[in-house]
Amino acid sequence: MSYFKTVPVFSRAAVEILCRRLNVLSNRRLRSTVASARTDRGNVNTTEDVAQSQFSRPKSSCKIVVDFEQTQEAYKSKDSLELLRSLVVFKLCTYDILVDKNKELMDLSKKLLGQKAFEQFMKMTFYGQFVAGEDHKSIGPLIQKNRAFGVGSVLDYSVEEDISQAEEMDSWGSTAPKENVGKKFEAHRQFGDRQGGVTSARSYVYSDEGKCDQHMETFLKCIEASGGNSVDGFSAIKMTALGRPQFLLQLSETLVKWRRFFSFLALRQGKGDLEALEQRLDVERLQEFMTRLGARGDYKGWFDTEKPGSSGTIDVLDWNSLMDDRTKTSDLLVVPNMETGQLEPLLSEFSEEEEKQMKRIVQRMDLLAKHAEDHGVRLMVDAEQTYLQPAISRLTLEMQRIYNKDKPVIFNTYQCYLKEAYDNVSMDVELSRREGWCFGAKLVRGAYMYQERSRAREIGYDDPINPDYDFTNLMYHRCLDYVLDEIGLHRKANVMVASHNEDTVKHTIRRMNELGLTPTENKVYFGQLLGMCDQISFPLGQAGFPVYKYVPYGPVDEVIPYLSRRAQENRGFMKGSQRERELLWRELKRRLASGELFYTPAF
Repeated sequence: MSYFKTVPVFSRAAVEILCRRLNVLSNRRLRSTVASARTDRGNVNTTEDVAQSQFSRPKSSCKIVVDFEQTQEAYKSKDSLELLRSLVVFKLCTYDILVDKNKELMDLSKKLLGQKAFEQFMKMTFYGQFVAGEDHKSIGPLIQKNRAFGVGSVLDYSVEEDISQAEEMDSWGSTAPKENVGKKFEAHRQFGDRQGGVTSARSYVYSDEGKCDQHMETFLKCIEASGGNSVDGFSAIKMTALGRPQFLLQLSETLVKWRRFFSFLALRQGKGDLEALEQRLDVERLQEFMTRLGARGDYKGWFDTEKPGSSGTIDVLDWNSLMDDRTKTSDLLVVPNMETGQLEPLLSEFSEEEEKQMKRIVQRMDLLAKHAEDHGVRLMVDAEQTYLQPAISRLTLEMQRIYNKDKPVIFNTYQCYLKEAYDNVSMDVELSRREGWCFGAKLVRGAYMYQERSRAREIGYDDPINPDYDFTNLMYHRCLDYVLDEIGLHRKANVMVASHNEDTVKHTIRRMNELGLTPTENKVYFGQLLGMCDQISFPLGQAGFPVYKYVPYGPVDEVIPYLSRRAQENRGFMKGSQRERELLWRELKRRLASGELFYTPAF
């Protein structure tokens, strides 16, 4: 059953803002389609001229130190059988043949053991290690136990579908002709399966609007479970679960073209080597250049160059605002074709059906955001592939503008293995500062590296990924430091350090001490996957830091693709470091020597 027919919870003002900002619907159609799609539930305050609050707080003289070597504290939430299971599972993940053939082996086990015995075996091993339970009710005890030891939860319903590459490719179909689409933003059959080469994140497949409604209902239940099991929970969603990916491709292409045109103009004005936020274009020279190209219209009049401090220049955020506020002059939004030298419209035409699909993505996002706000849950939008991410980030940013006015409800995810990660983080932080809303971010290293590199190489565009792991670490810490500095100055930004890297966690604690940020302010969070890196999560929680486990759940058969990815991810993780196994062995030996082998956690 569709929520659009049964639950009148959409905010008309929110959808109008989003559609207007994305500039893909005409004013006339926007008014008619939005009015017919939603039931008014009161006006959402859309005023964005919020005064920037700037204040400083004295730095804390108490330095917090967390010892990650104390196994008794790290594993006090686990009995000895759980520790033994972790050792067995992590060891099995180091054998290539078991990991490479994991699906075949699980299928064979199911045939030999039968369904009931197979499910019991999985719950004793891989399922029990990485999955919390079958539904939102059965996961309650684990969530409560983790909470008793200082660790919260980010709920994620991890049911996946096994599909063919052809089926995935069909989901990208579009009803409108596509012209002037860059190679990166085309759907390619060779890479139609977005799950190919991806081990640490899942992909949703578009089949129809009804399936998107089902995904949304699942996310709504996750939000409700997060609010019911915790007073400060998170819930995770993926944008590709909410609509056809072709729309995200088209919007991403539009956003990237507009951004690259700014970079082209900055290069012409001799500012191409500066950081993104340091590049300021002279508006007079911009007007002259556009006139020479044959563009009509008063480009200079687009900007208020008389405001104090503007000096007749604009930066990239001013430039991006043209796609926010200039709906009536969208015919002026043109970019030069670098091959033909001719000016071309920036925005491609959408068919009537595509406009409806676009509108429903916005509606589903708005419903989820509102539901999260009502239940006191923070909504975390996962990152996806680079050819979809510009649109995902833009939609997420629009939600932040609406729902993050007083506190962070919506968190965007930034993948720091991308070359442009720092620019993306710094521009969004600066935008939140100018407009007065609360910046919320989850920083990850990234989940799509092998697929992204293979796609760029085969299709023929620049590799978007940093050269190696060391560069990615440097990028991660650079982005993290920028956000931490912003928190230290204004206390309005929030960040989740989603990392299994102990050095990164220690770096964060050190910077928090330097900036006088205390754990109780709840501005800096830490996150790890369920079943991994307990030696980091639980000492942090017991030291008072807000730390969360990413908690997947779902029926055994339907989470097998998720378990397959966990096995592949842990192979690389465990081969790279034996630290976690060493700590597990150390704690088992300590319990054996001290007569605590039958220790039972008390909570």
